[in-house]
Amino acid sequence: MVYGVGIIGAGPGVAALHLPTLARLADDFHVVHVADAGSGRADALAGRTGARSSTGIEALLEDPAVEVVAICSPPAAHAAQIRAAVAAGKKAVFCEKPIGATVAESEEAVEACRRAGIPLIVGTNHFFDPAWGRAKHHLTVSGGPVVSISVTLSLPPNTRYHDVVTELAAPGGARPAPDLSRPEVAAGVVRQLLTGLAIHDLPLVRDLAPTFERVLFARALAPIGYAVGFVASGVPIQLTTVMLADGADALWRLTVTTSSDRLDVSFPPAFVHAGSARVRALLADGRDATYPVEADDGYIAEWRALAELLGSGIPVEYEELLDDARYGLRLAHEAAEAVEATA
Repeated sequence: MVYGVGIIGAGPGVAALHLPTLARLADDFHVVHVADAGSGRADALAGRTGARSSTGIEALLEDPAVEVVAICSPPAAHAAQIRAAVAAGKKAVFCEKPIGATVAESEEAVEACRRAGIPLIVGTNHFFDPAWGRAKHHLTVSGGPVVSISVTLSLPPNTRYHDVVTELAAPGGARPAPDLSRPEVAAGVVRQLLTGLAIHDLPLVRDLAPTFERVLFARALAPIGYAVGFVASGVPIQLTTVMLADGADALWRLTVTTSSDRLDVSFPPAFVHAGSARVRALLADGRDATYPVEADDGYIAEWRALAELLGSGIPVEYEELLDDARYGLRLAHEAAEAVEATA
């Protein structure tokens, strides 16, 4: 069965990621409606697939051809739009991360899906990347307990990849660098980046270290970035990100050190389809094992997972979605508090 998809949001992520992804999954999905918030971009994007376009969410949710709602709007709107899609009687929801700005919002959104029995997939593409399954298998087979985790990001402006993958210009111009000397600004930057960037990898971190304990340190980095250390399940975890206007191509790496080896999972840049992440294992006996890259990436895999939920009736792991949200939001809240306390 082919499900009609309505996309709320018309930014570069929709143009670069979701439209090309859904085009590759034509046996399962077809984009029938695109809505923007008044930018006028929906019309151009909808024209790629012969879809309808509109402004706001009302027309999209009233469209009988829309069976699956893809929420790709700004994060502050996600929880309310999930609830609206459920109230409109849609069959499934795909939502970009995070599902809510607060734990209460997240719980209300997930509970609405649970009561209605509607599948919900959160777009944590790194968790769905087939390379992560391979990495988890390696860690299980190696048998050594995890002793540390680090996630390192060095990112150029997203527009570098927007320009490559879509002819549509990114909205707005360059933003001025935030004044990190102001504690409330520095704390806000850390909170926003943790819920906007770190959230890509926190489900993977929680997979290995599920019980959040405490933040050890948190700093905002110039011109924009963060360094955060915390402990979960007894494992020290460090998250470091810096965004540089003239930086090199993206580095996005999760490193897991066990008592016997080290595993590096290197993800491709956001906004491109470049296959799965690369997995490299440095073993205690000196061997260096690199796993092959697969053609499909996490963007494809997350939509395939939604198709499977729709077609099979497999129970949705609502509690896992909520636990991911609670983990990330608690980290962001406590890290922001630590930044303000030490500024």
